[in-house]
Amino acid sequence: MLTNVAALVYDGVAPFELGVLCEAFGVDRSDEGIPRLDFSVCGPELGPVATSVGFSIQVEEGLERLEQADLIGIPAMPRSGHVPGEVVDALLAAVDHGARVMSVCSGAFTLGEAGLLDGRDCTTHWRYTRELSERFPQANVIPEVLYVDAGQVITSAGSAAGLDAALHVWRQAYGAGIASAVARRMVVPPQRDGGQAQYIARAVPECDAETLGPLQQWIVENLAEPLDVETLARRALMSPRTFARRFRAETGVTPHAWVTSQRVLRAEQLLEQTGRPVEWIAAEVGFGNAATLRHHFARVRGVTPQQYRRQFAC
Repeated sequence: MLTNVAALVYDGVAPFELGVLCEAFGVDRSDEGIPRLDFSVCGPELGPVATSVGFSIQVEEGLERLEQADLIGIPAMPRSGHVPGEVVDALLAAVDHGARVMSVCSGAFTLGEAGLLDGRDCTTHWRYTRELSERFPQANVIPEVLYVDAGQVITSAGSAAGLDAALHVWRQAYGAGIASAVARRMVVPPQRDGGQAQYIARAVPECDAETLGPLQQWIVENLAEPLDVETLARRALMSPRTFARRFRAETGVTPHAWVTSQRVLRAEQLLEQTGRPVEWIAAEVGFGNAATLRHHFARVRGVTPQQYRRQFAC
């Protein structure tokens, strides 16, 4: 369960990435039925901590705060800077006691210095993945993905990917409904899958034609329909090859992967909000049968639809 979150900072912290953690976990949204988390910022020294952009922030709690945390957030830190020994010790002690850690951007280097990336899949901002791999050869660095959940250690790419990872944590703890409500308050998409590419070839088409946004909205509203590339390409008035290339350029994933993720997301919502049989939900979201739904659901979420319903049903 997620109830207590601490953001760990020391000199050189990037304020925007720290803000990502504060926005995702520190804002009180209980007026919308979203659980309020016990959130604080802590560090090895109390008082002013220098940021990477020339101003300081005031830290009022020490490293002992990590002993209470379910999740420890590590914002972007200096990649080449020395990680204080007491920070490493406190992180390792917290993980030994069961806390999860989540880095944003170059915060992964702090985890690497602590040895927490050894033997684990991980990522960071695409500009730094090679450096991360060279400095921590025992880590399995996966370039370009948005975030990696390696159990107790979650690593994410740039600032927006940090929000995706945070929503992933909310979803694991409280289900799709709460995660979507958090995203809605932050005015961001409900959640991009971790395996989506960090770097999108072009966010807007080179011509003046509208983007694929309207088609994506139509897909979400018609998940039970056949949504193969040929069908979608006809609707977009493109050849299948051009459509597939354009879709990946604008979204970072294939049409099939994007449609599958939307079907899983809708299945989560129906599992939480209705008592309908899994077979009915499978047909409603376009998977056709319960076996196919179970396959994709378990691959993406790591649990069966029935297990998910037991945990998160309203």
